[in-house]
Amino acid sequence: MTDLDHPASEPTGDPAGDLGPVGFIGLGAIGAPIARHLLDHPGGLVVCDVSAEAVAPFVEAGAVAVASPREVGERCRVVSVMVRDDEQVRAVVAGPDGIAAGAAEGTVIAIHSTIRAETAEELAAELAPRGIAILDAPVSGSVVGAHEGSLAVMVGGDEDALERCRPSFECWSGLIVHMGAVGAGTRAKLARNLLQFVTFAAAGEAQRLAEASGISLRRLGRIVRHSDGITGGPSSVFLRPTTAPMAPDDPLFGALAHAAVLGEKDLALALELGGELGVDLPMAAYAYEHLAAALGLPDDDPLDDLADDLADDDEESDR
Repeated sequence: MTDLDHPASEPTGDPAGDLGPVGFIGLGAIGAPIARHLLDHPGGLVVCDVSAEAVAPFVEAGAVAVASPREVGERCRVVSVMVRDDEQVRAVVAGPDGIAAGAAEGTVIAIHSTIRAETAEELAAELAPRGIAILDAPVSGSVVGAHEGSLAVMVGGDEDALERCRPSFECWSGLIVHMGAVGAGTRAKLARNLLQFVTFAAAGEAQRLAEASGISLRRLGRIVRHSDGITGGPSSVFLRPTTAPMAPDDPLFGALAHAAVLGEKDLALALELGGELGVDLPMAAYAYEHLAAALGLPDDDPLDDLADDLADDDEESDR
């Protein structure tokens, strides 16, 4: 008989009504500020972390500290997990002294760590016969959002399980979106972070070009933050439900084609400047080649015609 076969202690709270205390495991850079928002949760807060130093301020603020994830599972019907990686998630959730070893039927375990989607799927399949639900619910908004209580939560899993967690999630988030089945939350997070970190790399490339041109990076940063606040930055192109090529009669075709033509022109000028200054711009070169396709546009005559029209407009305005 394994630890998961032992009958669990009955946790506090009515699964159909009051959730009782919320459990939180992992009080690191993001986990701790999230958990602080749960100190006022009506049912109370149960915390667990390998660091006694991390736990101490929560105990002082009125939370209950326990020594193991299993004890969290014994006390709580809703448990949030924010640990480092897949290995730690597996140990905390389904290890010999993990949450599931002490959890009763009806418990929901929400994994906020960024892990492999398959890890969440495997844990969900393993624990479903016990009546324990897994949500993969990674967050976006970084440490700032964690402190402000404004994080976005991308949730994969059963909708009823999400509703069980919603009261606790709402204590520390500004947006909760159900993305689909278990694993969908993690896949959404990976796509979102791809955008973020590729954009960071592009920002580095832009700064190198500006610096080589003698431009103040601090002043340029003010411009970028201001204009992104108006346009939405990269989020402004999340307009369509598909990445398939658009037909010319699509209502968005004109606006995105206009953006592609202007973008290709500006990227060509940036690449020309980089060549003059000896600054390598590989991301700009890639964007120049693939911008139209990235916007869902055909790289053919309609864009060429639009480019000619814009050139004519520029000539008229110069007269």
